Amino acid sequence: MPAKAKRSRGAGKAGDGAERHETIYRQIREAIVEHRLKPGARLREDALADVFRVSRTGIRKILQRLSLEYLVTLTPRRGASVSRPTIEEARDVFAARQLVECQLMPWVSRRLKPADAAELRELAERERKALRSGEQSQAIQLSARFHQRLAELSGNTPLAEFIERLCSRSSLILAVYGGHGHLGCESHDHDELVALLETGKEDRAMAFMQRHLKAIEASLSIEESDDETPDLQTIFG
Repeated sequence: MPAKAKRSRGAGKAGDGAERHETIYRQIREAIVEHRLKPGARLREDALADVFRVSRTGIRKILQRLSLEYLVTLTPRRGASVSRPTIEEARDVFAARQLVECQLMPWVSRRLKPADAAELRELAERERKALRSGEQSQAIQLSARFHQRLAELSGNTPLAEFIERLCSRSSLILAVYGGHGHLGCESHDHDELVALLETGKEDRAMAFMQRHLKAIEASLSIEESDDETPDLQTIFG
């Protein structure tokens, strides 16, 4: 086939390279966490391929990647949909976070530098501003980023990666079951935690983190909703 014909046949596609796939993955992931794609929403491969102008094979790989993070559910003969966490799953996720994150607090405290503490406080302040402005989805993402950064500062890469996945699932849970205008905890909690870590109060930091996570879990409320087919052009257009 002539080169010109080959180019013509591929016209309209933005490309299926790794960089392009990474961008699409992040866009879909953010739409799920920000609740623009709601739990139960169907994610048709052909529709997503049209929206992002890539192949269905590329979209399939991205959806499989999201399923590994429990953000997307893949069902035989039905296809992909945004995961709908149950209250049991929510409890399991927060139980796992308590087991891991609390134990990391001594590691973080021993490695914390002034610049790290400043970065954490800046994230906490941005979270508060987002809540005051009614930007609930942004506040949820900033809260998740705060906890992810804490885990990174522990120096334990495998556990930090595990917590990142747990935070992604927690963000979806909060978007679905969390109350509007707060994240289940006091707005100054993160600042208090940083102060405990700075002063080397490891046991108190561990206990504080446990109370913090329990408060978030306790704030969740269940509301069932029907599955829907989202307007992907509006969301990603």
